[in-house]
Amino acid sequence: MRVICIGHSTYDITLPMNEFPVENIKYRLDKHIECGGGPAGNGAYLLAKWGMDVFIGSIIGNDFYGDKVTEEFKNIGVNIKYLEKLDNHKTSSSYIIANMKNGSRTILTSKDKMIRKLSKDIEEDADLILVDGEHIDTALDILDKNPTAVSVLDAGRINEDTKLLGKKVTYLICSKEFAEEFCNMKITRIDEQFELINIHKKLEEYFNTNIIITLEANGSFTKIDGEYKLISSVKVTALDSTGAGDIFHGAFVYFIGNNYSLYDSIKYASIAGAISVTRIGSRFSIPDLKEVLEYDDVI
Repeated sequence: MRVICIGHSTYDITLPMNEFPVENIKYRLDKHIECGGGPAGNGAYLLAKWGMDVFIGSIIGNDFYGDKVTEEFKNIGVNIKYLEKLDNHKTSSSYIIANMKNGSRTILTSKDKMIRKLSKDIEEDADLILVDGEHIDTALDILDKNPTAVSVLDAGRINEDTKLLGKKVTYLICSKEFAEEFCNMKITRIDEQFELINIHKKLEEYFNTNIIITLEANGSFTKIDGEYKLISSVKVTALDSTGAGDIFHGAFVYFIGNNYSLYDSIKYASIAGAISVTRIGSRFSIPDLKEVLEYDDVI
């Protein structure tokens, strides 16, 4: 099974704190965590760690952070044939304040200009495709080239590009915030599901594809065989939620691509995401595949 991931790669610097910082105060930290990040980048890293044949299509700068991102991909086994280093481009960097008291994170990202297309066309055929809305022209090309591949959109932001991609993928996985903004509706009650059903219907009608709405600690909402289902998440004590969504998407690609049912793919992806929030740093928080599969035995 060959996976092609198209999208954003960044370098994360996480600052663990016991409270959110107050303006105009100096803080001294005992440690910080550095590792690669980005939706497609984290998805590719997870899939390679779990033994898949993975290509990453992404653009970074010919700089220190770009070298670190490249080294991480190479060490875990991601094929970097389509990871492009540009002299006139700076690698995206994210500075993350992780509030260890409540598990929240605040992210400040420095990102260079958007580049819509990689300089090289991707020659390899794909069985599985993960896109996050970055490098839209390359993403559309690879989707058109592989019409039978199972494809997933990590729908993080609403714009014309994600609207277009959403109509071309097998699964559109979006956050609660994406769903609310797109439909101009609020989800105030998870338990009664009336709002969720109406929002899911609107998304499904527009995109005409499989819709999964992630609800963080409340699980995920989708439709399976014509029946709406709220699939619960694992209850954990969160330290740092950075990258949890990326890990969910990467894990979902793995399980759906290995012929797990839609229900089980979401369930195991939720477990992977839940385990990750108990650790600090997106790449460092990715669990082993065995850990995810065995976790099911105790829930």
